[in-house]
Amino acid sequence: MASVDLRGISKSFGEHGILHDVSLDIRDGEFLVLVGPSGCGKSTLLRIVAGLEECAQGEVAIDGKVVNTLPPRSREIAMVFQDYALYPHMTVEENMSFGLRLRRLPKAEIGARVQEAAAVLQLGKLLSRMPRQLSGGQRQRVAIGRAIVRKPKVFLFDEPLSNLDAKLREDMRVEIAKLHQKLKATIVYVTHDQVEAMTLAARIAVIHQGRIQQVGTPAELFERPANKFVAGFIGSPTMNFIEGVLDSAGFNGGGMHVPLKAGQAPGTRVVLGVRPEAVLVEQGSSKNLSASIQAQVEVSELLGHRKNLYLSVESNRLLAAAPARFEAKPGDSIPVWFDLDSLHLFDKSSEQRIR
Repeated sequence: MASVDLRGISKSFGEHGILHDVSLDIRDGEFLVLVGPSGCGKSTLLRIVAGLEECAQGEVAIDGKVVNTLPPRSREIAMVFQDYALYPHMTVEENMSFGLRLRRLPKAEIGARVQEAAAVLQLGKLLSRMPRQLSGGQRQRVAIGRAIVRKPKVFLFDEPLSNLDAKLREDMRVEIAKLHQKLKATIVYVTHDQVEAMTLAARIAVIHQGRIQQVGTPAELFERPANKFVAGFIGSPTMNFIEGVLDSAGFNGGGMHVPLKAGQAPGTRVVLGVRPEAVLVEQGSSKNLSASIQAQVEVSELLGHRKNLYLSVESNRLLAAAPARFEAKPGDSIPVWFDLDSLHLFDKSSEQRIR
């Protein structure tokens, strides 16, 4: 396998800037996920690594070698696309072996590589089938198998699960995670689904408007987001945000006063970030809690293992992740508490983290 180093990558389509001075180090054998909303530039960055797009500025190095001028076939990478890109007139075996046959490898080696990949992906009984005879998940496994047989230095995945239904996405996430464990491969994986990012990645690079906002482990991004965008994008359900100001005792805004030590001057305009898990509907003896806040229940959603409670506090809306057994119905007025050890604070103007 190999490392991938990106240095100062910039890209525009016409006058529209897509990527702006992106630098990123991807370690040998690492599973790194590029995540961000649609249109943020993550797929363009992946295509630049693959050699399918040229960058206006910057360098791409694979295993320490700058590859900007090399065509895709010479970069020792394999890419798995969102739409599978299988040849409809070829069998599974022919699809998987096509690239190897173009390279005129010996038939025995081609057959061995196909059988090895088919065993890893449980495709052995499907090798004689045509793509139209396969389910979406099976087609995606064939596309992954076609990449595996090439034995590349780097695997690139471009939103490979977005065409699958929820259950298949879950199954394929497990298969891709197991594949990485078996192959110890360097994988760069693009998705807009933060659940995929959190469950698959060793590290995540969050991209917004063509710039990297933060790089870190899933836990680092969840527990200490660098700015308001990362805080709102990472985590499901999404974080609550409440605008206010700091006074001598803490945060004051939206009818709430929360004691916080922020190290900022009184009068600083800030945004308080509270994850739904930190909005508590019951007092726990082990928690460092705020004073109770009276909230009105707007909607209660039972999800089996928990309830999502959509609450209003004056003009603010809060989402609380409550125990499934908690009884509350629309119109009820209930007390809630904030877990003070789990709060986040962002500067209102820069949106950067200050606590």
